[in-house]
Amino acid sequence: MSDLPSQMLDQYRRGRARSHELFGLLTDEAYYSQPIALRHPVVFYEGHLPGFSFNTLVKKTLARPSIDARLEDIFARGIDPDPEKSPNGQKSAGPHWPSREAVGAFAAEADRQIEHALLNENLDRPGHPFLDRAEAAFCILEHEALHHETLLYMWHRLPFALKRKPMDYHPHTDGSPPAVEWIGVPPGRVTQGVDRDAVTFGWDNEFPARTEHVAALAIERHDVTNDRFLEFVEAGGYRDERWWSPEGWQWVQREGVAHPLFWEREGSAWRWRGMFESLVLPLSWPVYVSQAEASAFACWRGARLPTEAEFQRAAYGSSAGERQYPWGTDEPTKDRGVFDFSSWDPCPAGSHPAGASAWGVEDLVGNGWEWTSTPFGPFPGFRTMASYPEYSADFFDNQHVVMKGASPATARELLRPSFRNWFRTRYPYVYATFRCARSGAGQ
Repeated sequence: MSDLPSQMLDQYRRGRARSHELFGLLTDEAYYSQPIALRHPVVFYEGHLPGFSFNTLVKKTLARPSIDARLEDIFARGIDPDPEKSPNGQKSAGPHWPSREAVGAFAAEADRQIEHALLNENLDRPGHPFLDRAEAAFCILEHEALHHETLLYMWHRLPFALKRKPMDYHPHTDGSPPAVEWIGVPPGRVTQGVDRDAVTFGWDNEFPARTEHVAALAIERHDVTNDRFLEFVEAGGYRDERWWSPEGWQWVQREGVAHPLFWEREGSAWRWRGMFESLVLPLSWPVYVSQAEASAFACWRGARLPTEAEFQRAAYGSSAGERQYPWGTDEPTKDRGVFDFSSWDPCPAGSHPAGASAWGVEDLVGNGWEWTSTPFGPFPGFRTMASYPEYSADFFDNQHVVMKGASPATARELLRPSFRNWFRTRYPYVYATFRCARSGAGQ
């Protein structure tokens, strides 16, 4: 691991460069706006990313003095909020939010100290509470990558006039929706999670590895597309209590939900709210919905969402054992799926057959996180990570469910079989889709 410092420094700089690019998409008028009421204003995130890294690695782990204790406290943590309660944070540019110049100066000094630590400190110290296997260093690197996706789905809700459209923004809207096709997946054992010594870094909810038998199932080859979900909308699915969980139905009634958040009505036509412009609804794209909506559609179709273990079997299982990626061991490339910022929006379902699993199931990694029916919880033997103890444990509340796979905005470092994402069942903002499953190998 002699080149570990330079590798970590390179990854940190790449992450910070991407963060700067994302904030550079916004006009000055957007800086104190709050595109999602359940999230902090934009200003928070420009300070949070370097602030979290400084607090975690430099201040807590290396016991260095503060840069600005007030800003370090303001930017300490941005959490997944409870939509049933008051929003976390201010709704406007309150007096406590600093100027952009102050945020920039704080970030620059934080970056300087973090880069110095990554390159010059011994950050791989066996037995150290925060630096065993360089945990705190890898924690800040992946934390920044995770937040890039948060930023994008926040930016998605901003008015188009507050964003600068890149010259290369050309959404891939061509193609017909693929036919509905069910794939039989034979029974077998799956590995969920991973052993700590088997990977360079993982979040605490990924440990330790466990095996589980998965019965035979049938699962759809493709994610549910806008075309198919439109049938549910036009059939009155949002007005029929039969398809919804009690909590989901209450949400639909209380919030007046009548269609996916990414859809917008223009006269008699449906449109898709793209990142930088409104598009005629691309019928071949995977639908982005909350887990509550996904579950309702599956129930309407006489099916259900797969469990986390079933997804794992469909994605990584094979007759010869489990795979590193659905397609095998080859590194993730653009022909395998829509991930690692290869697109601002999704692509037509079925566009990347080279990424299919051993069973022929497509788009299991990329084009949208996939909802499961499994509540987010610990694996037996779970221990909180020392450098970020609240990362997972605060969400073992039976209110969050596991998502697997990846979206267009998921960094390649996160494309590992053990990685688990999670959100509340009625949170509609994330780039999340789904496919239906049924018990038994039949269709």
